[in-house]
Amino acid sequence: MLKFWKKKPAEIPSTPPAEAPAADAPQEAATPVASPVETVAAEVSAPAVAETPEAAPGKRGWRERLAGSALGRGLGSLFQRNPKLDDNLLDELETTLISADVGVEASTALVEDLRRRMHKREFADATALREALREALVALLRPVQQPLEPAGRKPFVVLTVGINGVGKTTTIGKLARRWRDEGHNVLLAAGDTFRAAAVEQLKTWGERNGVPVISQGQDADAASVIFDALQAARSRGADVLVADTAGRLHTQGGLMDELGKIARVLKKLDPEAPHEVLMVIDGTTGQNAVNQVRQFRQIVGVTGLVVTKLDGTAKGGVVFALAREFGLPIRYVGLGETATDLRSFDAAAFVDGLLPAGHV
Repeated sequence: MLKFWKKKPAEIPSTPPAEAPAADAPQEAATPVASPVETVAAEVSAPAVAETPEAAPGKRGWRERLAGSALGRGLGSLFQRNPKLDDNLLDELETTLISADVGVEASTALVEDLRRRMHKREFADATALREALREALVALLRPVQQPLEPAGRKPFVVLTVGINGVGKTTTIGKLARRWRDEGHNVLLAAGDTFRAAAVEQLKTWGERNGVPVISQGQDADAASVIFDALQAARSRGADVLVADTAGRLHTQGGLMDELGKIARVLKKLDPEAPHEVLMVIDGTTGQNAVNQVRQFRQIVGVTGLVVTKLDGTAKGGVVFALAREFGLPIRYVGLGETATDLRSFDAAAFVDGLLPAGHV
């Protein structure tokens, strides 16, 4: 499969998730059994950060953020250096795709199809081949362009998973902002009880976004925290419950087993929960992301992906590799630090950011 990554905007996020909470949030027991703490983050008052409408994910924004990726730079310079339509151009194209983490199989299949068409004289020049490449890349990604709509269940339970350092807790904060702005009543569950700062980080996002957070102390049982959060969400009529989990490597058997336990516990209250298992992938990790998804999918049944950090040093091709290997919906991509930089995945805009239309 093919994939690529994006360039990081220069602006500093107005609501960085890792900061300590601006003010201590009031706490209350969520249930008499496990007595989780709830952070009621400015449910009545406005969030601490000024509201700004989400910018439309237009092609200009995607181009600005993805042009600096290894795949974007490689494709751009390739056609500038090789204006002649021949096999050498296609050989270099294949090398560029593989080096940008698109994957050997996906790259070879794509290039050989273009080579076959070139030999049949379907392309008048290198520019025509370039446009055919754009169309092929979009066609590969379009089936996984499936936005997540938290509807159909109440509460709609989203379980977020991923390895350490991929931006999972930050992604949850941005999703809470998005869904709250759309009019949903959102509740967060601080299920990452393994990392010392994780609970406070999630509370920070809750306070800034005006979203309650159900939590217990560090080292509490994650399944118990999330179970109590689901009870609280049901009793309050919340529309969406988003549960954080501890980051873990796919090789850590004990922590991976914990994810299975969380899923089983949720089903005691709702046989269909979780309704979405959202795996967060770091766009800079390359082909290792494929192995991560494969392992997490076996343990907890991943149903959707979020690819973060595409605006920085990501090669970009991993998105294509994931699409070809698994066909899992890519729900969102991270194009920057601010809450509104979490964009619904758009196949055509993504490809245009890497290989702009009309540019040679």
